[in-house]
Amino acid sequence: MNSINHAKELAQLLTTKSWKLALAESCTGGLVCATLTELSGSSAWFERGYITYSNQAKTECLGVPAELIESHGAVSEPVAKAMAQGAQINAGVDLAIAITGVAGPTGGSKDKPVGTVCFGWVIRNVAGTNITTCETKLFDGDRQAIRQQATDHALAGLIQLLKN
Repeated sequence: MNSINHAKELAQLLTTKSWKLALAESCTGGLVCATLTELSGSSAWFERGYITYSNQAKTECLGVPAELIESHGAVSEPVAKAMAQGAQINAGVDLAIAITGVAGPTGGSKDKPVGTVCFGWVIRNVAGTNITTCETKLFDGDRQAIRQQATDHALAGLIQLLKN
C-alpha cells in the first residue's frame, strides 16, 4: 500500500474517533506531513507538524533533552520516543508520530548505517494515559527511497496501532 492510501485509511480512522494527530519529522523533512495534507479535509484530524532536523530544534521545539541526544544519538529510539511525546504534548493531540534517521548518502556509521530510521508513536488510550511504541528499521535505496519507505512505515505503524 502506498503512502496516500495509508493517509486515506488513517484519515478514516481518526475521523471516526474524532482524534487529532501531530508529527515530529527529522530525516523525512516534512514528507509525512505533505502526504497527509494532500487529502482535502485533513484539517479535521491533522493538527500540526514539526520538522526538527537539527538537534537544537529537537530540544527547543519538542523538549528532547540534549543529554538524551548526546548519550544515545539523534537517531535512536529514546530520541524518537521523546520527539513523539514532545509533539503530542506541545500540540495537545491524541496521538503523534516521530521519525529520526539517516537518509544518506552521507552521515551513516558502522552502528547506524545509511537507511537506519527510528520511529516513535504515542497514542492516548481510553484511560487517558499514553502508550508509546518505538521501532528501528533499516531501509535500502537512495535518499528519496529511504525517505519514502520511512513515510510509508510511519503511517502503516500508526494504522496498525489504532486497529489494535
